[in-house]
Amino acid sequence: MSTPYRYVSEETLGTEGEESDYDPVDMGYHESPRSPGYIINYAMDRGLMGSFKGHGNYKSRGNGCDGEEDDGSYFQNRKSSKIINDVIHGHMEVPDYIMDFIDTEQFQRLRDLKQLGTTNFVFPCASHSRFEHSIGVSHLAGKYIDRIKVAQPELQITEQEQKFVRIAGLCHDLGHGPFSHAFESWVDQLGGGKRFHHEEMSIKMLNWIIDDHGLDEYDTSDIKFIGNLIQGKHRPKERAFIYDIVANNRNSVDVDKFDYLSRDSYYLGRSTVCDFQRLMEFSKVIDDQICYCSKEIYNLYELFHTRYSLHKLVYTHKVGKSIEFMIADAFTEADHFLKISDQLDDPKDFINLSDSLLKRIETSKEPELEKSRKIIKNIRNRNLYKFVDEIIVSTDKIKPSSDGLAKDIAKEGNGIEESDIIVQNLKLNYAFKDKDPVQSTKFYTRYDSTQSFIIKKEETSHLIPNQFQEERIRVFCRNKEKCEQVQTAFRKLLKNHNLSPNPSFTVSPARNNNKK
Repeated sequence: MSTPYRYVSEETLGTEGEESDYDPVDMGYHESPRSPGYIINYAMDRGLMGSFKGHGNYKSRGNGCDGEEDDGSYFQNRKSSKIINDVIHGHMEVPDYIMDFIDTEQFQRLRDLKQLGTTNFVFPCASHSRFEHSIGVSHLAGKYIDRIKVAQPELQITEQEQKFVRIAGLCHDLGHGPFSHAFESWVDQLGGGKRFHHEEMSIKMLNWIIDDHGLDEYDTSDIKFIGNLIQGKHRPKERAFIYDIVANNRNSVDVDKFDYLSRDSYYLGRSTVCDFQRLMEFSKVIDDQICYCSKEIYNLYELFHTRYSLHKLVYTHKVGKSIEFMIADAFTEADHFLKISDQLDDPKDFINLSDSLLKRIETSKEPELEKSRKIIKNIRNRNLYKFVDEIIVSTDKIKPSSDGLAKDIAKEGNGIEESDIIVQNLKLNYAFKDKDPVQSTKFYTRYDSTQSFIIKKEETSHLIPNQFQEERIRVFCRNKEKCEQVQTAFRKLLKNHNLSPNPSFTVSPARNNNKK
């Protein structure tokens, strides 16, 4: 196999749902009776897909023609806002300028990207896409900044800022590749100077949408501002609170998490403890950053614990990761023919990369794709790479080096090739590496909402963890016939570092040698 996928380093950092069996999302579009800029007396007819057709008189509102009758030319030349029914947020009103981005092939591509990558191979109902997630984030971003504007008029939030925050929320995931974060991991292991970050591609796709669809109202500075909101970078000294909404690099509390934690939990059939609506309601801007009412501190800890739990139990599920590694190998074998890794720079090439790439390989006839087809057939037949073993690395013990571990295991065992082994270095945390994100968050009291302060976790609860990151080393085997030898060799190496294996993996796949 060319370029074996030997080592994966995965860290669950930063800011991380379309169709199910019965499609409860109902992403049908409905014209809104509250079209921006007009008061319309509607005699409503419901058309196909629930579209509202408005008839009647309308007056201009806020378009520079105070109280004057309008001939309707503006209304006719602009898309009306839409009402989208969503399982998480209910009926969401989507402004016309957001529809300008949604109704493009660049954004519609997100329908073909599952939000959770390979997770639906293990949790079948988790088949939602980045399409509805992105619309949900845009909705929450708009709702959040609108609320701040109403509650704190002294901030003088402009309509342009409201607009750009919504667009940033909508477009933040435009640059994801096939199977989302798994694609970035695949590119990282290719070597040869290849690199890929979905946020950077999101900004390239945003630029292309604006150029391709003649959205001339956005100039270079506007695009740069939206791009900074997407990346959460280049926070200015003034009005930095706007950067807290979509991608918050200051403490990782943002509407992206609010949406995906709620949406993923819904489709996974899991309940959510964190109440993100309360976080939005009990917050205000103090000293140019979003602060929260002190009584919401445990709600914030629940937010991050929910994220940790989903990563531990779902996003990094060992069977899902096994399938992810198989898809990565299929892409590697197909890369020389399909030139996948050559399509990472130009968005006009990248737009063709979606989850459908798997079906393209699977249904191919070319002999050059035979190895990739075989791997995908094994996925379909559930003949998967096998999870062999796992240890949690303690900070007070010497850990084995992940980089050369596959080679060391091959040397220690008999008949084992380095290419048989995949080593995953997995870090699970509260989205802030080994730090407590709540300690980077400021609070206020109901009695004095003018002063902000930090609350120590010891003043909140003695049951809050003292450590906020755990590191795991996982071993997978491509050849299920060699699983026992690989586990035996791995455990010999663990003894050299005075590490004990996880007893829950002792019996399978290797025999329990203690029963002699």
